[in-house]
Amino acid sequence: MKEAVRGSGIGVIFMAVFGTLWAGTGVMGLQGWGFPYVELTGIFVGIIMVIGGISLIHASQKMSNQVSENGARRLKRIGLLFNMVFIAEGLLIGIAIAICNLINQTDLIPGVIATIVGIHFLPLASLFQIKIYYATGVLLCLLALITLLIVPDTVMFGEHQILAPLSLLGFRCALILWALDLRYGLE
Repeated sequence: MKEAVRGSGIGVIFMAVFGTLWAGTGVMGLQGWGFPYVELTGIFVGIIMVIGGISLIHASQKMSNQVSENGARRLKRIGLLFNMVFIAEGLLIGIAIAICNLINQTDLIPGVIATIVGIHFLPLASLFQIKIYYATGVLLCLLALITLLIVPDTVMFGEHQILAPLSLLGFRCALILWALDLRYGLE
């Protein structure tokens, strides 16, 4: 039980941080529109969620740590597999960024990253037995695909030009991760 609550806290922090980074991507697409309120809102949401994750980790420290030998082996295996998925995700993102830069298609980078992030949720769903991770992964992949195929490069918002794919992808990925964070942290 202690490790499960601690793991939930760590997961909440991960989702909060990466959700906030995606919100930052959305802010970049706004090109100054809504400054500083949009940025501050994203940072505020991220901080609140990180605090929630820290409180879960703190609460886990007060729990007993009675784990059977089989349970300890299982936890070690889960940790190893999680690290492998996380490292593979990081490597794929790095390779994708390098390729997009080489072929001079840097505008594809956010969509490709969102796709890789979405795919990484699929093995984690099975590993952690969290079914909502399947939906999260598919949703992130679909969002990236739809954004790349349908959303126009720029949109005028009054007198202000917005990079629509960057803003829509960034804010929607942030909302998906933050919503998952709320759901995950409450389990």
